[in-house]
Amino acid sequence: MRSTTRGRQEALPSEESRIQAVIEGRRDAAESLLTDLLPRVRNLVRYLMRGDHDVDDIAQEALIAILRGLPTWRREGSFKSWSDRVVARTTFAAMRKVRDSGTEPEAEPMELTVLSEESLPDDYVFRRDMVRLMDELSDEQRHALVLHYVLEMSVPEMTEELGIPFETVRSRLRLGRANLRALYARESGTNGGAE
Repeated sequence: MRSTTRGRQEALPSEESRIQAVIEGRRDAAESLLTDLLPRVRNLVRYLMRGDHDVDDIAQEALIAILRGLPTWRREGSFKSWSDRVVARTTFAAMRKVRDSGTEPEAEPMELTVLSEESLPDDYVFRRDMVRLMDELSDEQRHALVLHYVLEMSVPEMTEELGIPFETVRSRLRLGRANLRALYARESGTNGGAE
């Protein structure tokens, strides 16, 4: 229970009612929604990008895109799935813009600092290591892996999202998995084979 501005007690708002409050222009609802989404959005942007450069700027752009797009959300599927796709599109657009300008920065070492409440420290270390290893994959393979395994998109959905043929998506997934396994095996071998 939490108290409202009127001093009475009410239950925490449901996601649906909070989203409706944001659409109606309530600033407190928008702040609450963005605070809850920020770790997820930032991590997804980082998963899709190589290095930490511009992650916070793109995450901010993605949060703005989510707020602006809320009135168009048709409530087909979960809000998190919808917002994840908005983040992915915003990230891809920002990456294209940088690539087209010819000023692509060098990748910086990554550092994910957000832990979810249900994550164990070992889970965090493993995920951090996987993201670091994914920095060595091509962008195409990295994006295929993130869309499929993080956003849980099917191959046909990825085909539509990326605008590439079905077999190309399957090939990128297959090669991405194989290359990530090889990188992980190499990394484990350099660490004395410890797991």
